[in-house]
Amino acid sequence: MSQFFEIHPDNPQKRLIQQAVEIINKGGVVIYPTDSSYAIGCHLGDKKAVDKIRMIRQLDKNHNFTLVCRDLSEISQYAVVDNMNYRLMKTLTPGPYTFIMQASREVPKRLLNPKRKTIGLRVPDNAVCSALLEELDQPLMSSTLIMPGEEYPMTDPYQIRLKLEGVVDLIIDGGFSGHEPTTVVSLIDGAPEILRQGLGNTGWLTQH
Repeated sequence: MSQFFEIHPDNPQKRLIQQAVEIINKGGVVIYPTDSSYAIGCHLGDKKAVDKIRMIRQLDKNHNFTLVCRDLSEISQYAVVDNMNYRLMKTLTPGPYTFIMQASREVPKRLLNPKRKTIGLRVPDNAVCSALLEELDQPLMSSTLIMPGEEYPMTDPYQIRLKLEGVVDLIIDGGFSGHEPTTVVSLIDGAPEILRQGLGNTGWLTQH
């Protein structure tokens, strides 16, 4: 049976955040809110939990997982960042963007796109998510909560509970979320390239 925590979207209860992080550290799979939609995540060092997420979402081996980070300095630990991309990310974070970048050696190989050795990274603008990351003290390995055969992510914590209770270890109710996933931006080959238009505005692209 999954645990179900109602966490205040603006003032997350520290006790519940600590309990959530305990579950993650013990290998649990958790569903949690971000600034774009709900996501499913686990400890980045836990192969069993990553495999469980692949199974729930029916992902193939080429899927780009995302490391959800606290801030830009954490991003630069897990990806190769040049000055131009650093400045761009500084203007867009925190926010609903996922950046596809060349991974550093800190990232476990099994999380990488096998052909390109890339990883997705993002810094959400969401109080519950920020509190989780602060307590965890490292990135959360994540994927948008889009179920097999669906086009959009799940948005209602109670619907999530009905569908996934017993499949995951913890569902965090942080209120209703939007149904748009993040905008995905590739920063691999020099100029930024939009791979998926989502919630994040891309007006800045014309200025590059």
